[in-house]
Amino acid sequence: MRALVVEDDPDVAADIRTGLQAAGLVVDIAPDGRDAWFAGDVEDYDVAILDLGLPQLDGLSVLRRWRATGRSFPVIVVSARGDWNERVEGINAGADDYLAKPFEMGELIARVRGLMRRAAGRVSSVVQAGPLRIDTGRMTAELNGVPVRLSPLEFRLLDYLAHQTGRAVPAGELAEHLYGATDHDSSNAIEALVARLRRKLGPKSVMTRRGFGYELEGLG
Repeated sequence: MRALVVEDDPDVAADIRTGLQAAGLVVDIAPDGRDAWFAGDVEDYDVAILDLGLPQLDGLSVLRRWRATGRSFPVIVVSARGDWNERVEGINAGADDYLAKPFEMGELIARVRGLMRRAAGRVSSVVQAGPLRIDTGRMTAELNGVPVRLSPLEFRLLDYLAHQTGRAVPAGELAEHLYGATDHDSSNAIEALVARLRRKLGPKSVMTRRGFGYELEGLG
């Protein structure tokens, strides 16, 4: 899963990136409003964490521009200013959640995961796909009740496929969400990663839809 962190304080941005990466997300950082607007407009994110007090272009203007152009990914607005008028303004501009600074990293991660679940049409962090049980909150997987040891990259692939109910995901899209905007890997690498998952979860766990991409079998 892929997140955009919009924060002009480099220390705060680095802390958020570290926390989200530990939770299994790929993270891009935009240090000002203009970079944020452009990144959100051209890249495919699963969630954005948006500070309001930004240079170049303020956070509410960024959010309004995203929504005006049809960008519908979930957005959590964060701000050191916590009055209720600002919260209402953020929600009216298209924010999905609001978190006042300072905040606990655990709360931010929980809200991020909750928004991504709802965006995928799910209310639980647990996804059942046949004999496969995936807990996206704890970052664990079980096959027929037996824990399966997955590398962080393998779990990120499984996690993303688990959130894409009923559709095949192209290799290029998987690369973006696994490696980020500036570190795309080749389709051969994605194919190798899928092969590793199949060895651990079974040959039919991840199906190849020729010409379309990959889909987690039994999900729905």
